[in-house]
Amino acid sequence: MKIYPVETGNFKLDGGAMFGVVPKVIWQRTNPADNNNLIDIAARSLLIEDGDRLILVDTGMGNKQSDQFFGYYYRWGDFNIDSSLKKHGFHRDDITDVFLTHLHFDHVGGAIQWNKDRTGYEPAFKNAKFWTNEKHWKWATEPNPREKASFLTENLIPMQESGHLTFINHTDGEFLKNSPLGFDIRFVDGHTEKQMLPQFSYQGKTIAYMADLIPTAGHISLPYVMGYDTRPLMTMTEKKLFLNEAADNNYYLFFEHDAHNQLCTLKHTEKGVRLDQVYTFNELFN
Repeated sequence: MKIYPVETGNFKLDGGAMFGVVPKVIWQRTNPADNNNLIDIAARSLLIEDGDRLILVDTGMGNKQSDQFFGYYYRWGDFNIDSSLKKHGFHRDDITDVFLTHLHFDHVGGAIQWNKDRTGYEPAFKNAKFWTNEKHWKWATEPNPREKASFLTENLIPMQESGHLTFINHTDGEFLKNSPLGFDIRFVDGHTEKQMLPQFSYQGKTIAYMADLIPTAGHISLPYVMGYDTRPLMTMTEKKLFLNEAADNNYYLFFEHDAHNQLCTLKHTEKGVRLDQVYTFNELFN
């Protein structure tokens, strides 16, 4: 049983949108902006090798969108999912399960690709099941006006048409039944309806995959909530519960969107839960 970070590609987003009502003079201390007010963002997936299953948590944006589309996100660096998988000795055809925290394009776009003659779409992981939950699927395929631009039809409907789409029961979060990983799912609704955050034990440590509940280390402070969240006050409540639990139990937070910090621990302070130690994956796991 092993886990690996999978870097699918970096991009940039508006710092103000990423930090909501928090003033730039404060958030730029941890997430410095360029001259266009853009901050560095990662799309860091997690690969879990568990017996005969090879599970990929989220897929990044993929590469099927237009140059105009990608022009909004200022991609940078040379990461891509294929080279990252190859680095760990795997190919996308080896993936048995794609676990999708939610269906926004920067988390699910890489799950679907153009077919060979670019006349339609097909699964990018031909041997994998795609895991979401029914409430979030309905939310994504019947989108509200605020999130409509984040739920792209070409990312979703081909997944359903492939016959590989599978729903997780949102009441119990069962996914890896009888796995020694102890894989649990935390459902949160502040960012979007029924986002799923994996949490499991590995080498004596509890790993919590943060997705968009806490996208970067700069978002740990309770009021630091993205402008993209549909229910920001709910996000704050969900964060408070998680942060206290994580600090009490020494969880290791795995960041999907922090381009410069892979994992961290937390501590209680007089001002609330704050960052304790930052780690690279290689520092923690050999």
